[in-house]
Amino acid sequence: MSQNPDRDPVSQAPLSRFDDGKAADALRTIGEVTKALGVRQHVLRYWEEQFPALQPIKRAGGRRYYRPEDVALIAEIDRLVHREGYTLRGARQALEGGSVPEATALQAAPAAEPASLVADISPERLARLRAIRDKLAAALAA
Repeated sequence: MSQNPDRDPVSQAPLSRFDDGKAADALRTIGEVTKALGVRQHVLRYWEEQFPALQPIKRAGGRRYYRPEDVALIAEIDRLVHREGYTLRGARQALEGGSVPEATALQAAPAAEPASLVADISPERLARLRAIRDKLAAALAA
């Protein structure tokens, strides 16, 4: 398949992560998709339940095969949920083109807390809260 320069670059970006020798329009297994995108298999299976548009081809024995458009959708879900902080519901609404309430997208924690927020917190509790925040940020980045 020849590459069309007018084609949406966002939908092509996830396909560039594959270094498996297959054509860009080839079907990919769940293992190939998870390796390329860094999303675990059980997460992909769960997303299939939560996002009606994500419907890979299923063959005998339930083996999944992902089309290029499925891979692009997975990459978009991953971006919304893991990088932009959307809830699954908010990501689903964003993908469906609906309005996304502000409450469905998590706001990033500021680098430094305003003095008014930390004035009444003991130094020990503040240190513990910062440690928890840092662990959560590291977990989300992983």
